[in-house]
Amino acid sequence: MGRPAEMMSFMDAVKSGLGRWNDFSGRSSRSEYWFLYLFGMVFQIGGFVLMMVHEIFGFVLLIGLLGLIIPFLAISVRRLHDVGQSGWMLLIGIIPIVNLVGGFVLLYWFIFGAGEEQANRFGPVPTNMLE
Repeated sequence: MGRPAEMMSFMDAVKSGLGRWNDFSGRSSRSEYWFLYLFGMVFQIGGFVLMMVHEIFGFVLLIGLLGLIIPFLAISVRRLHDVGQSGWMLLIGIIPIVNLVGGFVLLYWFIFGAGEEQANRFGPVPTNMLE
């Protein structure tokens, strides 16, 4: 079968990532992962700019950021599944001392880790298509 020939578009990645906000199973491609994180960064920057206009936007930003925690955890777990790792590996990022090296290992998997070419124990190869 192999990997998808095209990367997921920005809007498709955001729709897929937020649509599967509580799905910790399966796999997600690099494009889906990074485009959802790009959306989160744009949301934060926009919220901080609006917060300078009026302080009520700070409350809206806080609620929005709290609402993005679970989707970001879910897509991080699915991304680790794509490279053949357990989602529990995210915990190495929060263990003191271990996270000095573990954080770089996670970053390597998220940035450079090409997903496995065939279906693995976590599911089939992501299609980069909305279902």
